[in-house]
Amino acid sequence: MTAQIPHWLKEMVGRNKAALRTQTAQQAQNGLDRAALHTVCVEAQCPNRGECLNCGDATFMILGGICTRGCKFCAVTKQKPLPVDETEADKIAQTVRDWHIRYAVLTSPTRDDLPDGGAAHFARVMRAITALNPDVLTEPLIPDFRGHMQDVDTVLSAAPAVLAHNIETVPQLYASVRVGADYRRSLDLLAYAKKAAPHIFTKSGIMLGLGETERQVKETLKDLREAGVDLLTVGQYLAPSAKHHPVLRYPDPAEYDMWTQYALDLGFAGAACGPLVRSSYRAGALYRQAVLRAKLHASKQV
Repeated sequence: MTAQIPHWLKEMVGRNKAALRTQTAQQAQNGLDRAALHTVCVEAQCPNRGECLNCGDATFMILGGICTRGCKFCAVTKQKPLPVDETEADKIAQTVRDWHIRYAVLTSPTRDDLPDGGAAHFARVMRAITALNPDVLTEPLIPDFRGHMQDVDTVLSAAPAVLAHNIETVPQLYASVRVGADYRRSLDLLAYAKKAAPHIFTKSGIMLGLGETERQVKETLKDLREAGVDLLTVGQYLAPSAKHHPVLRYPDPAEYDMWTQYALDLGFAGAACGPLVRSSYRAGALYRQAVLRAKLHASKQV
């Protein structure tokens, strides 16, 4: 049975929607529209879009806005994908420069139709960004590339600050929620990335409200730490429509505070947990938090 949205959460979402009407947010969206760029902010109906656009932040969705899989939680369109836009890398690099962005997050729909899942395009976009904006850090949020680790190597070769891949939910719910995905494959990808490039932070995220139990979430977070994941996001699942997986629970803010502390106690270098937190939410701030923690840890070892 679908849970009722609590009043406090409606207020949070409402404030973010109101922020979309500001001049700053409108100018940012108009710039994206002129460049014909996709953002996960729009394609995935992110509730933080107003807040992030007013801060000058956006997560670019490369490789089009159409996904080849059919996860039951996701709002991204599922159809036959269009050809890769070969001009996209330069357009994003220029937009990053125009917006004075210092930390650029890139994600994509899953592109199982491409031989490398889009890995080379991820690397191409990151290199274009840093060529035009040498001080900008990049964070690719990648699909699982069907477990092909050479494609992970391709992305890592572009030297991102963080490599992210979302576990999304607990393993017990994969069959009903993550069509075409595999829990162990995602863990193996994250573990491989950390071993292949230990100096690059790895990151993953999980949603609450899909039917998971507290024990299952704890076990999943332990699995992520054992895979060497450095950064974690935990947020509320919000169903994009009545056709998607129902929301079964709305944890209150105090529970997210508990998950933050639990994650840090497990050894994560940074954790962002909250009702409207998404995998790219304040990504630059979470990265800086991890860098600071790493420095403090190193100083204590001396």
